Amino acid sequence: MRLNKILGIALAVAAVTTFSSASLAKDIVRISHTQIETHPDHIGFVAFKDYVEKKLGDKYEVQIFPNSQLGANEKVLELVKQGAVQFLSVSTANIEAFNKKYAVFSVPFLFTSEKAFEAFVTKPEVLAKLSSDAKKDGFEALGAFTAGTRNFYSKTPIRSVKDLEGKKFRVQAGPTNVAMMTAFGAAATPMSFGEVYSALQQGVIDGAENNELALTDQKHGEVCKYFSYDGHQMCPDLLVGSEVFLSKLSPEDRKVFQEAAVEAQTVEFAAWHKSVDAAKEKAKAMGVEFINVDANEFREKVLPLHQELLKANPAMKEMYDEASAFNANFK
Repeated sequence: MRLNKILGIALAVAAVTTFSSASLAKDIVRISHTQIETHPDHIGFVAFKDYVEKKLGDKYEVQIFPNSQLGANEKVLELVKQGAVQFLSVSTANIEAFNKKYAVFSVPFLFTSEKAFEAFVTKPEVLAKLSSDAKKDGFEALGAFTAGTRNFYSKTPIRSVKDLEGKKFRVQAGPTNVAMMTAFGAAATPMSFGEVYSALQQGVIDGAENNELALTDQKHGEVCKYFSYDGHQMCPDLLVGSEVFLSKLSPEDRKVFQEAAVEAQTVEFAAWHKSVDAAKEKAKAMGVEFINVDANEFREKVLPLHQELLKANPAMKEMYDEASAFNANFK
């Protein structure tokens, strides 16, 4: 009896040791994003994880860290460059500081329709051009997630450009966004996404600009009861990978991670369109009023900015010209 017990314990220890060794043999792949688990970005990354582990589960364990668990995107992007975090979904506005060509997506009213925007950002050639400086930047864009159109929401209704004047709005970091808000006659207040709710509550800002999901996922609709569709920007969340990590992969493994990014992109787009409809209904139940404004009135205020921005940042001109020409396919 005693011998059986000793043998049982020995077998259990051996099993744990074997399991631990197998687990340790795998490379941990960390993915970070700022959204909650029901957000399309997270759903896309789950598809990414499933694809990689189905193909290379004996070599890699993919771990997803949602809801800013690893920190704000600006901080995590530094970790991506170091190779401590392998993948991240990050708005192009947060990347401008690292490479000025990414600022093209912050140019207000660059795209004439959401369809044109979605087709453009998912073109492999566009992602390749964005990533042409990957070795210097420390990261590469493997795919794009849609974040819809960016619109204004606030505590008071925005029915025309004049309603923006003198108000303080949270924007994503980047000089283009500050210039845009100045052109609208408002004050830009850059801050991390996770700080917006308390800033709205405390009156630090009067409103923000984002898509419909911010009203519900981040509960901004509890404070801001007016959402105005002007569609001033369409900024993708890029799925970026660490150059330190990617450069060490075998060609075969690299191909799997690239395919996983495309799979995540497809899944995220489908989830996004479904989520927007649901978010609007939920926001209406929260008492949010959706306002259709004259977008041309807003566009005319900032169109003169285009040439100023290009003059100040010639690095984005090639991508700007390509995007402008691309719009003609979607009239």
